[in-house]
Amino acid sequence: MRKICVVTGTRAEYGLLYPIMKRIQDEPTMELQIVATGAHLSPEFGLTYKCIESDGFTIDAKVEMLLSSDTAVGVAKSIGLGVIGFAEVLDRLNSDILVVLGDRYEILAAVQAAMVARIPVAHIAGGDTTEGAIDEAIRHSITKMAHLHFVTNQQAANRVRQMGEDPQHIFCVGSPGIDAIKETPLLSRQELATELDFTFLEKNLLITYHPVTLESAAAKWQIEELLKALDYFGPTMGLIITKPNADTDGRIISEMIDSYVAGRTNAKAFVSLGQLRYLSTIAQVDVVVGNSSSGLYEVPSFKKPTVNIGDRQKGRLAAKSVIHSGYKSEEIRDAIHQALGYDCYDIENPYGDGNSASQIVAILNSYDNYKLLLKKHFYEWVVDRE
Repeated sequence: MRKICVVTGTRAEYGLLYPIMKRIQDEPTMELQIVATGAHLSPEFGLTYKCIESDGFTIDAKVEMLLSSDTAVGVAKSIGLGVIGFAEVLDRLNSDILVVLGDRYEILAAVQAAMVARIPVAHIAGGDTTEGAIDEAIRHSITKMAHLHFVTNQQAANRVRQMGEDPQHIFCVGSPGIDAIKETPLLSRQELATELDFTFLEKNLLITYHPVTLESAAAKWQIEELLKALDYFGPTMGLIITKPNADTDGRIISEMIDSYVAGRTNAKAFVSLGQLRYLSTIAQVDVVVGNSSSGLYEVPSFKKPTVNIGDRQKGRLAAKSVIHSGYKSEEIRDAIHQALGYDCYDIENPYGDGNSASQIVAILNSYDNYKLLLKKHFYEWVVDRE
């Protein structure tokens, strides 16, 4: 039984990891280990580790690392606490390989500890580009510390190869988020309305806006512009808003959202919807608005349009159903108008067909000894420029 340790730090990341975790749990040759950290353990972000447990998983360790601060100093200190915590946990768990997804600073802390502990790392969703966030540098850093690369698209595979990674260890498997969509029986509109205590109107939007972490002191005016754009549509537009992750300036956005929904019967905000309610909400709304990666990864599979605001996801591969908007309220308003009239029936999701998790587990199973992956050879990629 090989010990496969999966690390998760946020609600969104867990939703993507869920189908992989289920398959590892059911695999007779593997023992699933789960480490919860970051926002999962914070009351401010909904104590979402309870969602992991309610899904039938056992959490083997919790790494407390999130300071009650959304400043750059607070985030940097949280990374340091995370490295200390993961060093102790990984030593105790004696894992054979670490499985991580994405580009969050919580995951950076885990991978740093694993590297020093000589634990191989399997990284999901490397090679993407998001030019407006520190996630860009974190994602590429994790790639260089990882040994197996499960990328979501061919462009990402090429970038990982450009970073000197061996093509034999790069696997284009698509996004596991699409697996979750295919495998999750969604709530009906009435069931969802009851769950959310929300009255759906004739037209409805799902909004998620995270801080653009490479833009200093920008969160306040950016969310002001977004809320101004939403006001243009008045009380006849239903608004379901999910709050941001634990990033620099995230609290500013959360406070402004709370103030906004307080006086509007057509709007409601949530710290976390959870996987089932979030996917069910996408299925019931007309447009998804904001700057979350889910607008590019998962929403196209619902044949729904996305209005992607600003630079947070700049450079990421996008389906034709994604409409890019600037930060100004007029630009956001016009993009939402365009999206409301957009037919997405023939849209194809560039992130795969929902067979990612089974591929990942099969590849993990194909290696007899993960330790042989530790000594990496820099793969020179000679580009023919003729």
